[in-house]
Amino acid sequence: MRRVALGLIVVLAVAAGCSGFTGPPSQPAGTAVDGQSAVDVPESAVTVTVTAVVDGDTIRIAYENETTDTVRLVGVDTPEVHTENDPAEFEGVPETDAGASCLRGAGTNASSLAKQHLLGETVGLAFDPNLDRRGYYDRLLAYIVVDGSLFNYRLVESGHARVYDSEFTRAENFYAAEETARSERRGLWRCTDPNAVTRTVVADGGPITESPGGLAIAEIHADAAGNDNENLNDEYVTLRNTGDAALDLSGWTVSDDANHQYTFTNLTLDSNASVTLHTGSGTDSATDRYWGRSGAVWNNDGDTITVRNASGETVLRQSY
Repeated sequence: MRRVALGLIVVLAVAAGCSGFTGPPSQPAGTAVDGQSAVDVPESAVTVTVTAVVDGDTIRIAYENETTDTVRLVGVDTPEVHTENDPAEFEGVPETDAGASCLRGAGTNASSLAKQHLLGETVGLAFDPNLDRRGYYDRLLAYIVVDGSLFNYRLVESGHARVYDSEFTRAENFYAAEETARSERRGLWRCTDPNAVTRTVVADGGPITESPGGLAIAEIHADAAGNDNENLNDEYVTLRNTGDAALDLSGWTVSDDANHQYTFTNLTLDSNASVTLHTGSGTDSATDRYWGRSGAVWNNDGDTITVRNASGETVLRQSY
């Protein structure tokens, strides 16, 4: 059968995670979710709907009168997904095939993040007084304001983009965020050591996610060999602890879009350790757990994996 497995995932942090891209409603606009002071959020000049995500730094929009346009995000440059990357553009990333390949994965991750937070959404466009309204390819040059947060800045802060050098007014804050992301090796900056990054091909633009505590979805094997319902243990999801400390997963759950739910018991993942959750039956161990279901769980044509902690809080979510 056709394999939909995503393979081993690029361990690229989505710094705020799927559950916390913006702060709570009471949080002042322009304040980062981790409590650090963020760049100020400009006032939107126009409200538009995002109709397509070309890549992490380019989107297509529709105005209220149904005319369309293409927007290039001000101040950011995400790795390419449609052409080859030049590692020399990203400080510290080795100018090797491994560096370029790692950046391609980082670009896919940035695109997925943009799709997750922008596609189909109503957002504000703001313009920088130091820049022309349109760039070289006649694309609008704009800031994207969504849910009171400046998406351009968050791409840099979370390590999904480098700063694109220009005369934009918020450059100083953007460069400060980039420096922090680089020093903490967030997102694409993990490509400074590409041999330590496990890479994947991402199906259908699904976001690559990692929880703030370091738990990552390392592999999704939704399409078992042969008939899925007759080969349940070849349908599985693998979780990896990419953090530096051990994670106690006891009481944590894994569920799908249909709310089929599995609960881990007596399981602690050491740093860099993995556990594979098989759909069928077997003997549980430190590295393999068995759901014990009588039929397949993960849809071959797409599903969403949600991981919640023992308190029921969503810490990790990935669609494929």
